[in-house]
Amino acid sequence: VEALKSNLMGLFEKRRARKFFIYVQDYEEDDAKSHEGLDLHKVTTRELISKYGLEDDTVDFIGHALALHRDDNYLDEPAIDTVKRMKLYAESLARFQGGSPYIYPLYGLGELPQAFARLSAVYGGTYMLNKPECKVEFDESGKAFGVTSEGETAKCKKVVCDPSYLPDKVKKVGRVARAICIMKHPIPDTKDSHSVQIILPKKQLKRKSDM
Repeated sequence: VEALKSNLMGLFEKRRARKFFIYVQDYEEDDAKSHEGLDLHKVTTRELISKYGLEDDTVDFIGHALALHRDDNYLDEPAIDTVKRMKLYAESLARFQGGSPYIYPLYGLGELPQAFARLSAVYGGTYMLNKPECKVEFDESGKAFGVTSEGETAKCKKVVCDPSYLPDKVKKVGRVARAICIMKHPIPDTKDSHSVQIILPKKQLKRKSDM
C-alpha cells in the first residue's frame, strides 16, 4: 500500500505495479490457476517483470527493497525465489503490527535467543546458558548431529552457531561495507519511526552491490 502511495511512481506505473503485486500476492506454488500459465521455476525474474512493463526504478525497488537482493543477478535467475521473498516480506509486514517486517532487538542481540527460549519452553524444550567448551559433533559424512559440553551430547538435526565455533569450516561468501552517511536533508516519512532501514541500490551508486 505504501509503495502505491509513493510519489516515486507515476499514476500509470502504479497501476502496472499494482497488477504485479496482486499476481505475487495470489501466487500459490501448488495452485496452477494462480500461475497464469507461467512456470516460475523456468521463467526468469526479468521475463516475469517485463510482462508487466515496469520501469527500472520500480524494478530496483522490488528487487532490492522488497526481495532484499544485494545485486542484480536475480534478474536472470528463476523468478520463484524473488516471488517467495516478496510474499515473505508481505506476510511478515502483516504479522508484526509495527509498520515493519523485521524483528529488531531493542536491547541487544541477547533478546533473540531469549525470545526463542520462551517459545522452546512452550513445546517442552530445554535452554542452557553459559555451557563451557561446546563442541559441535559431526558424523562420517560431515553432517553436524549434536553439541557436546561437560561430557553430555545434545543431539539435533541442525546446529546454528557463531563462526568462531567452527573456524576451520567457515567459508567466505561476501563482505560487509560499513559507512557513516551524513545527509543534507531529513529522510522523508521517517519522523515517527523507531528504527529505519535505508537501502541504496547498486545501480544508483554505480557499485557492485547495495548499501
